[in-house]
Amino acid sequence: MKSTFAVRTMRAGELELALEWARQEGWNPGIDDAPAFWEADPSGFFVGVIGEVPVGCISVVRYGESFAFLGLYIVHPEFRGKGYGKALWNKAMAFAGNRTIGLDGVVAQQENYRRRGFEMAYRTVRYGGIPEMSEKGGGGVDVGPVTQTKLEGLLRYDAGIFPGLRYSFLTAWCGAPEKRKSVIVGGGSKIRGYGTIRRCFDGYKVGPLFANSPKVATALLAKLLPEAKGRSVYLDVPADNTDAIRLAEAFGLLPVFETARMYRGEAPQMPLHRVFAVTTLELG
Repeated sequence: MKSTFAVRTMRAGELELALEWARQEGWNPGIDDAPAFWEADPSGFFVGVIGEVPVGCISVVRYGESFAFLGLYIVHPEFRGKGYGKALWNKAMAFAGNRTIGLDGVVAQQENYRRRGFEMAYRTVRYGGIPEMSEKGGGGVDVGPVTQTKLEGLLRYDAGIFPGLRYSFLTAWCGAPEKRKSVIVGGGSKIRGYGTIRRCFDGYKVGPLFANSPKVATALLAKLLPEAKGRSVYLDVPADNTDAIRLAEAFGLLPVFETARMYRGEAPQMPLHRVFAVTTLELG
C-alpha cells in the first residue's frame, strides 16, 4: 500500500534533521541550537512525512497568547512542487491561531508571504567576515558573564525588547556556557545590554546583541568576538538601526545576506535602536 503524506508534531531528536536541512539551504544555524530551540515551544515544530520518511518541516514558536514566530519552513528539494509545503504552512497557521505571526523572509519568497497576508516591517542584513579586533571604543563598560543570579534580570530586560516572553528559551540559550558564551552589562533592574555568541556550521554567530547604547553594544561585541578565535563571525542586523550597521562595519564585517522581517497581524512596536543583532532568523 502506498504511504500517504501527513504532517505531525516533531518527536524529540527530529529537530536536528530540520537544522541540517537549514544548513543545506545556506542558513547556517548553530550546531547546538536544537535543545534551546526545543525548549522555546516543544509543540511548535512540525514535520511532513510520507510514511516515516521526513520530507519537509516548519516551526511556529508561540511566545505567550499574542505572538508567534514562524521559521524552518523547508521542503526537501526532492519533494518540492507536490503541495507538501502548503500543507505544512496550513498546519503552522492553524497552530498559531489569532496571534500576530512574525517571520524572516528571504528575498525570493517575500512576494509569496505578502500574498499570504504578511507585511514587511524592516530589512535585516547579515554582516559577516573575520572581525578586526582593534580597540573600538567600548572602554569603561564592565562586561561580565551571564550567571544564574543575573538570569532573572536578563529575562525582564529581554521582555522590554523582544515582542514576547521567552523565559524557557533564554534560560536554555544563556544557561549553557559549554555551548554558547553569553555576556551582560549591569544586573538586576540596571541591565544595559547582553549578547550571545555561538558556534555555527560556518564560523560563529552573535545573537542576540541587545544594548541601550552603541557604547554598550561595542563593549559586548568586543568581549564576545575573541570566542571565534579568528574565524568568521556573523550578525543579523536590522537595517533601520544605523548605529548597528556602523558597529558591524567598524569591526570590518560586510553584508553577505538579506531577509525581511514580516508580520501577519499588528506589527509589534520593537525598540530597534536597542537591537544590534537579532537572536536568530529561525525563532525571531
